[in-house]
Amino acid sequence: MKCPRKGDYMNRQNDLVKRINNNYSKFSKGQKLLANYIIDHYEKAVFLTAARLGKIVGVSESTVVRFANELGYDGYPKLQRALEELVKTKLTSIQRVEVTTDRIDQSHVLRSVLQSDADKIKYTLEEIEEAVFDQAVDMILEAKTIYIIGVRSSATLANFLGFYFNLVFDNVKLIHTNSVSEMFEQIYRLRDDDVVIGISFPRYSKRTLKAMEFAKTRNASVITITDSLLSPMIQFADCSLIARSDMASFVDSLVAPLSLINALIVALCIKKKDVVVEALGSLEQIWTEYQVYDNDDDLNIGYNLNLKSDKI
Repeated sequence: MKCPRKGDYMNRQNDLVKRINNNYSKFSKGQKLLANYIIDHYEKAVFLTAARLGKIVGVSESTVVRFANELGYDGYPKLQRALEELVKTKLTSIQRVEVTTDRIDQSHVLRSVLQSDADKIKYTLEEIEEAVFDQAVDMILEAKTIYIIGVRSSATLANFLGFYFNLVFDNVKLIHTNSVSEMFEQIYRLRDDDVVIGISFPRYSKRTLKAMEFAKTRNASVITITDSLLSPMIQFADCSLIARSDMASFVDSLVAPLSLINALIVALCIKKKDVVVEALGSLEQIWTEYQVYDNDDDLNIGYNLNLKSDKI
């Protein structure tokens, strides 16, 4: 299977609007009311049930369902998913807070958030293509230098990936700056035998997008880790790994992306098992010599000393 490319991104980005425009003349009066409302108020329509949307527009719930079918979607939930893709980059932080307040059961916040995160991993598992994942692994293994780029909330993911990649590879460069000029200063040596791993989720960082665009001008291989085939990251990618994230929450949900990154690290460790074992063996000696980690003996000594001091 081929990875999504720029053409796929551009086609999918306008898909819902195109469907409405292409079919508008054939719509019934009620369907035209729905079409107009969605085009004018898509940021509100995305969060409405079929029944609620019908009530606002003044049509029946069955009319809403038929409208979704007329557009070529297999039911209203698929239309709603298309709406989510349309609005995810449009919501401001304030709007995201308002939406979160409306959608979360405030009497069971913990349960609501954990269940939402579990659902994102489930959806990611259902939607991701293993062939694409395997292709990304091969691209990383073949690269002369591996660049990892992620800023703002995605910097956490980039740092995690960079930490473990540095245990496996000796050719990793983690780009950790929020300055556009400094970012280009760190990647200007990019070559066609390098790979760039760009990580970005809504709201997408322009700095990361510019870095991906620059990588393509240097003919470097580009792997993106993002949330959707509608992500603007797709247009610069040779290979895209898709992990679902919450498009409405003020706090970005990075559970599924982190799980995907875990899988990527494990897959590469398996491919380079001998190198990893040797590296960890050397590191264990260093960690022990320089007391990087607490160990049971240290804890027991401290515990016994405390007991003796209490008796004194």
